[in-house]
Amino acid sequence: MAVRPIVAWPDPVLSTPASPVIAITDVADLAQDMLDTMYGAPGRGLAAPQVGVLQRVFVMDTTWKDGTRAALVCINPEIKDRSDQHVSGPEGCLSIPGVSLTVERSEWVDLEWSDLQGVRHCRRFDGFDAICIQHEYDHLDGIVTFDRVSAVARAEAEKTNNSYVETPR
Repeated sequence: MAVRPIVAWPDPVLSTPASPVIAITDVADLAQDMLDTMYGAPGRGLAAPQVGVLQRVFVMDTTWKDGTRAALVCINPEIKDRSDQHVSGPEGCLSIPGVSLTVERSEWVDLEWSDLQGVRHCRRFDGFDAICIQHEYDHLDGIVTFDRVSAVARAEAEKTNNSYVETPR
């Protein structure tokens, strides 16, 4: 399909909540373009707002850099449950190039989503998969990594626009 331009922070589309997908068949080309864009970036996840489309769709593939592609397309995803235990680690974002921030996330999440055939799935994800899901899900709600760190860390990262990493709180 096509590689789309990635919307860069501080474009207001990144702070705007996305709308639910009404007709799944309408997003098949979008999903393929998002996968092509993600692999070309190269990233491990990408949400529709990051390519300028305010629809509740994200794609991810946390293993492809290890040699095996295992793409996941999530349409109208919902986090149904999440761990009370948290983990902190560095996160980058294709829309905020050159910036890495330490973000606290739930250790696991239960995600419900539709695939490209309209089949609804529900599954528990943990580890890096859970972190990636929470990051991409945030994009669907108009939240970026800057919104998940302290004001000091955010100001420093926005000012320097390099690999500033906040020490976990």
